Amino acid sequence: MSGLDVIKDRQRHMWTIGDYAAIAEMIEGASEAAVDRAGAGAGKRVLDVATGTGNAALIAARSGASVTGLDLTPKLIEIATERAREAGLEAEFIVGDAENLPFDDDSFDCVTSVFGVMFAPHQQRAADELRRVCRPGGRIVTCAWTPTGLNGRMFGLIGANMPPPPEGFQPPVLWGTEERVSELFAGSEVSVETLMVPFEDDSIEEWMARNERILGPTVMAKEVLEADGKWDSLREELTALYAGANEATDGTMHVEAEYLLAAIDVA
Repeated sequence: MSGLDVIKDRQRHMWTIGDYAAIAEMIEGASEAAVDRAGAGAGKRVLDVATGTGNAALIAARSGASVTGLDLTPKLIEIATERAREAGLEAEFIVGDAENLPFDDDSFDCVTSVFGVMFAPHQQRAADELRRVCRPGGRIVTCAWTPTGLNGRMFGLIGANMPPPPEGFQPPVLWGTEERVSELFAGSEVSVETLMVPFEDDSIEEWMARNERILGPTVMAKEVLEADGKWDSLREELTALYAGANEATDGTMHVEAEYLLAAIDVA
């Protein structure tokens, strides 16, 4: 197993701890935008890669599309399946790897991934798989946090304080740049737009305390760093980051995280 493959085990752990379902509720607007840009609807075959708890997949299912959601983390697939059952929606959810999709070539009309495939450690391999399973004339839509946006800077702070990644690692937020997406899907027409996801809480301190409980990357960082007495320093940096981005003036928190929505038309 290569160093990059080890990352998948860490990611499976990272998204199992905490409460990703609560996080997913906050970013559902991005899933709505992705499904809309993908053109999902009745008669369309849709694949949502790194589906998490099924946000985009369930939105696509409500449109009448035939939907499959795939994720590396069994816990999230269980939640997505239960959400579909409770909503009375038809959607299939399976455990699988974005870098080795278990589908034939040209199986789907639309392929989406909202803050998901960006975490695949072999970026080109994952992009090639998305394109392989999307039929000619179909569309791939990805959403990824931009490097200079709030969440991109949050991931940068966490990464700078954690043990160094293996050789060959490329930051997930590269998917949040037009240059990288165009490189990954060379030969296809790529159009992009920059959008925002708002996050709100009663205060920045409440937000930080919440993240320590539910946000996988933060929970994992605390898990790794606290024993060595390094967590408090990173927590202060993260608190300062959110304070600097806070648009609220009444003691509450309102911040906006920038992301890149990329639509790739498969030739």
